[in-house]
Amino acid sequence: MCGLAAPQLLLQDNQRLALSVNSRKSRPPFFALPAVLSYTTVACIKSLKEDALVSNVSTATLQQNQELDKDQLEQLAILESFLTTVHHFFGNFDELFRQVDDPRVPELVIYPLKSLAFAGVLMYLCRLGARRQVAHMFRNNGPSEAKFQTMFGTDTCPHGDTLNEAFRRLDPDQVQAVVTNMVRTLIRKKVLYRYRLLDHYFVIAIDGTGRLTFPERHCPHCMTVTHNGQTTYYHPVLEAKLVLPNGFAFSILTEFIENPGEHPTKQDCELKAFYRLAERLKAEFPRLPICLSLDSLFAGGPTMSICEKYNWKFMIVHKGGDIPFVHKEFEALLPLTPENHLTFFTGPQGKTHQEYRWINKISYVDSEKQKHTIAVLECVESTADSDGQCQTTRFKWITNFNIKTKHVIALANEGGRIRWKIENEGFNVQKNGGFDLEHAYTTHPIASKIFYLLLQIAHLIAQLVERGSLFRQAFPTGVGAAKNIAFRLLEAWRNLRVSANQIQHMLDARLQIRFAPS
Repeated sequence: MCGLAAPQLLLQDNQRLALSVNSRKSRPPFFALPAVLSYTTVACIKSLKEDALVSNVSTATLQQNQELDKDQLEQLAILESFLTTVHHFFGNFDELFRQVDDPRVPELVIYPLKSLAFAGVLMYLCRLGARRQVAHMFRNNGPSEAKFQTMFGTDTCPHGDTLNEAFRRLDPDQVQAVVTNMVRTLIRKKVLYRYRLLDHYFVIAIDGTGRLTFPERHCPHCMTVTHNGQTTYYHPVLEAKLVLPNGFAFSILTEFIENPGEHPTKQDCELKAFYRLAERLKAEFPRLPICLSLDSLFAGGPTMSICEKYNWKFMIVHKGGDIPFVHKEFEALLPLTPENHLTFFTGPQGKTHQEYRWINKISYVDSEKQKHTIAVLECVESTADSDGQCQTTRFKWITNFNIKTKHVIALANEGGRIRWKIENEGFNVQKNGGFDLEHAYTTHPIASKIFYLLLQIAHLIAQLVERGSLFRQAFPTGVGAAKNIAFRLLEAWRNLRVSANQIQHMLDARLQIRFAPS
């Protein structure tokens, strides 16, 4: 443990703590710590020594604690990466959740709302997997309770049931605004500018996924599906995620797909949710240059009309049967435009062969008699499998970009194929990477939305930490799977004692955080 508030007690608990107060001559230089430590970590360790000097600990006892051991250094580094990254980009949690109204009676409140929200986010960051684990891991644990006391002025961490009771009274739209504003902050600070498509457009992938499934009706808003006489009740969502070529997939807006009542004449669906989501997205980012990356479900006139109305670009997966007229036009015009062709070799040793073909200015009239001018881009990719056999995959998109040779590869890979990041870096990580998206953290319909949105906040923070320079400098060889980062953060939160002075060192650090390119 790396102690703080009471160094005397700390030294009794852990004789490995580094609090060297030897004379300047016998003490090793402060800068002789391992090179992987950042400036802020070094400042925190210096704070430990300063705290010890004002305590009543004897010099003989301190001489037994010459250095922090490897585990303590790593715990300090991961804690710094987490707290410093969040504060660097978004300020403290009080500022982050300031716009969320707390409907509780102030005189009866023990835990401020910011502490409840932080506990929920920390639950996901540490991959606890269940609400009850909050009590098991964070309560009745000295270092954990000390951190909550320092950061929020509470005697201990709130219980998971306390989170549930409070969240059921919150307004999901206000918590959604927190998620959206975090992404807006990254955009306004130009953190993500280098990852824009064609140095101008932010690519937003929109897709749906399952969230909760129940064998019995969960609430009046449940969606239903019946198969072989068995009815399943479920709650899907439609997500708009900002997807970037370096691997980031940040939730920017969530549209919950749900029925208006128990016996609707027509169920809600992804297309209906898309129309609502598009309107909200335009309201939130009226001037942001956006390119939507969509799957074939959205290949149709209504989607094109919305993008034209809002001055958005789009890349929509196109299959032959989606819009037969466009498919026939593309195939008929290809022989007449041999110049619209590009060959590209990529992958390890250039063994992946890509053939690009495209047609601009195809006129299409949809079922609503609306006329659209679109382009079609095709990529045929060939690569050898482990047995040496050639595997060919065909990709095709409808777009309102005017395709030029110099932009073809970027449009295909960073505009069209990047849509898969919402599935891989987005939904798959949240479902199978320890966040347990499909776990029912509560049965209350409002609290369920709050927990889902806190998961999106936690996932955004986890990505910033994992790819940020603070973490990469502290762990230059990595820590293996992303779950190991969560484990180390949990270990640091439960075992490492840090004082208010040390935490303030982390929060006050003036530094630059750079992200790994891929």
